[in-house]
Amino acid sequence: MKTKKSKHSDNKINMYYEQEFQLEQDRLNNVDKKKIKEREKRIKQMNKEKSKIEEKFDFDTETVIGMTNKNNQAKRKEIQKQFDKQERIKQKRKRKIKRFLKWTSIICIISGGTAFALVSPIFNIKEINVTGNNIVSSETIVSISELSKEQNIFKFFNKKVVENVKSNPYVETAKVKRKLPNKVEIQVEERERTFNIEFMNGYAYINNQGYILEISQEKLDLPVIQGAKTSEEKIVPGNRLDKEDLEKLETAITITKIWKNNEIEQKITSIDITDRLEYTMYVEEEKQKIYLGNDTNLNNKILWVQAIMKDNKGIEGEIYVNGDLNDKFKPRFKQKV
Repeated sequence: MKTKKSKHSDNKINMYYEQEFQLEQDRLNNVDKKKIKEREKRIKQMNKEKSKIEEKFDFDTETVIGMTNKNNQAKRKEIQKQFDKQERIKQKRKRKIKRFLKWTSIICIISGGTAFALVSPIFNIKEINVTGNNIVSSETIVSISELSKEQNIFKFFNKKVVENVKSNPYVETAKVKRKLPNKVEIQVEERERTFNIEFMNGYAYINNQGYILEISQEKLDLPVIQGAKTSEEKIVPGNRLDKEDLEKLETAITITKIWKNNEIEQKITSIDITDRLEYTMYVEEEKQKIYLGNDTNLNNKILWVQAIMKDNKGIEGEIYVNGDLNDKFKPRFKQKV
């Protein structure tokens, strides 16, 4: 901001120069030294005032120096602020462009790689291996998986293949692994057959979870479950037994585990689950029928069965352990007459 010199300031400066001139005249005219000293003192005082005025004013531009510096600083700050803002905008724009170019490049690379993988014969399936199967043949599993050789290894969904393989009742779990560039491995875990169920003129094989695995005319060397209430229409591979039969099946499983843990040599031929208050067993080897009663205290009941069978080995008859062993009930053997 420009400001004109004040009249008062001009007068002071003029007086300063007049006093300087007068001092020189006094020296030339040999004026009294005392007067010269007084004049020198006044000149020094005026010189200080002159310096102050010069500090405040720029006589060339007629502006206030302090005000000019402040204004210049404010202008510089404003200019710097605008510059920084523009610079930030430029940098932000550059970053956006870099990100765009980066992702565009990545997408192009992925798209190109995917296209190559889907059409290149390098990735055609040459080998399909099946592991973990003991009952279902590898050929059957490959067939129901709907995978085929020379098919592109990337042109199938694992989930779909797993669903196809698990459509076989024997398959409990399945996993599919691609082994690049051209091999596929199908890993399966099979359900184990633990019981036969009498069904029409044949048998249905089931596991411990009550899944119906297969219908066959052939009886497996496993205990036969008799008295199941599940309707014949529901005895279909892949289905499960009804809820009531599943509950009774748990008791049958417990009986066979205790039998095995006690290392009883004779095999259980059948378990009748018709009445949950009177489970019965039959041991063909000894021609003996066993009445267990309900599902309480099975460990002690089977220990009694083991002892009675040992004492009556080879004798056809019936074993009764179907009472309360804790209430003076006495297990007994009744020989068939």
